[in-house]
Amino acid sequence: MYRVARAPGSRGVSMKVAVLVPAAGVGRRMGGVRKPFVEVAGRSILDWALSRFLDRDDVVEVVVALGGGDAGGIAGEDPRIRVVEGGDSRFGSVASAFDRVESPATVIAVHDGARPFPPAAVIDACIRLAASGWGAVAGIGAVDTVKRTDNAGRIVATPPRDVLWCAQTPQVFPRDVFARAVAHCRAAGIEPTDDAAMVEKLGEEVRMVPSSATNLKITRPEDLVVAETYLAQGLV
Repeated sequence: MYRVARAPGSRGVSMKVAVLVPAAGVGRRMGGVRKPFVEVAGRSILDWALSRFLDRDDVVEVVVALGGGDAGGIAGEDPRIRVVEGGDSRFGSVASAFDRVESPATVIAVHDGARPFPPAAVIDACIRLAASGWGAVAGIGAVDTVKRTDNAGRIVATPPRDVLWCAQTPQVFPRDVFARAVAHCRAAGIEPTDDAAMVEKLGEEVRMVPSSATNLKITRPEDLVVAETYLAQGLV
């Protein structure tokens, strides 16, 4: 099912990208199923998630961190893909995948295995920013008013939504910056749920890249209906 093709505009680009794919979650909100292997329109969520990265010839390696059990046949479908054992947390899976990078990639991209439709243009923009020395995070600006509360649920602040973003993946970084961030979190005993957050702790610049609501994360059964609709309407 995987395809190898050139991404538009990637011809002659010398950078090399390694993609880390945390996909070891237990899928509690999906009834305990292994989300990466749930099918949408006849293809697994993981298959969809990897395909647009594998379309790029600057992607030289994809390391998928899975939970225990059968790898579902993804290893060997494309010679760039390898499967490793995931961790007990998202950070654990990302760090485990990073430990197993074997290529001389200079750019590290992280993409959730449960996000089937990363826009190709967003992937490209994020990779180009990282190749220039910055971190890059796909995301969408907040459309709802956001409230901050205390532990009792009382509203204590209403931040202006024009400066608020909902972070997605891919999140892409220069390899040396990412390596320092992983080492810092391990030394400090920190397990962030967001890759940019650990890079921000180093004081490194991370920029938002406008993305789309179609870059949804499959979390609950109703998200599968939304994904099927996006496909049926030709939106992804």
